[in-house]
Amino acid sequence: MASHFSSALQLTDLDDFINPSQECVKPVKVERVVGKKGAIKIETDGSYMEVDEETGAEVKLEKAKITLNDCLACSGCITSAESVLITQQSQQEVYSILQQNQDCRKFGLHNEVKCVVVSVSPQARASLAAKYNLSALLTAQKLTAFFHKLGCDFVFDTSFSRDFSLVETQREFVTRYRSKSALPMLASACPGWICYAEKTHGAYILPYISTTKSPQQIMGSLVKDLFARKLDKTPDQIYHVSVMPCYDKKLEASREDFYNDLYKTRDVDCVLSTSEVDAMLETEGVNLSDINAADLDG
Repeated sequence: MASHFSSALQLTDLDDFINPSQECVKPVKVERVVGKKGAIKIETDGSYMEVDEETGAEVKLEKAKITLNDCLACSGCITSAESVLITQQSQQEVYSILQQNQDCRKFGLHNEVKCVVVSVSPQARASLAAKYNLSALLTAQKLTAFFHKLGCDFVFDTSFSRDFSLVETQREFVTRYRSKSALPMLASACPGWICYAEKTHGAYILPYISTTKSPQQIMGSLVKDLFARKLDKTPDQIYHVSVMPCYDKKLEASREDFYNDLYKTRDVDCVLSTSEVDAMLETEGVNLSDINAADLDG
């Protein structure tokens, strides 16, 4: 799975992806007394022991609690990404939410049913269109029908949020240019590049990076705020799925910057790559070309 991420988010010659049953074994940083000598010993079970060279006493080091956001800010010392990336950013999680909705309706718990919104990027749509030899419009209509059949409530195109992002980026640049501050302005919707810049150049480069959200996160804000209010729902009553061409977008959606502390929810709850959507089609035993087109939601 590690090969799906961009090179900026992978450590050289290391597999930075682990399975849900595994744990990160990076030892917790310990405070050492100046002048005290010690060593680290690795047991046969993979645990780490700190050995005091003077007394020979051994103390077992705790395993670090590494979150996905820790990995985003990692300077290269962590060799594994947290398993939450699989469990919360996969088609299995989407299926779980859809099943949960079915169960809630079955037992009359309608207040606990989440409104499932899917946002499809034009790049992901274009890839599927090329694979199935369909037009972009027809692909969008067939994807809308597919997600509706699964139980999703709305399927949107992120082209609008992309335009919104470009307009806001232009406004930000003009403001900076007129004030002659923080130039040149660097803008990118690629979380891999942003992560690379943060990890390798830190405070030096950050003032020059545009503060405008990416199209994915702008769409997340619109869905969880504007659209939620239109439906008379709170952000946590909406489950937002984003279909993107790149696995790195999963990391972007998981950043604390895009977490609503009040409602305990993220702007984008789950990111599916194009290949994962294609895998869902295979799971359902359908060919995108054979699905009847449906009217677009927006």
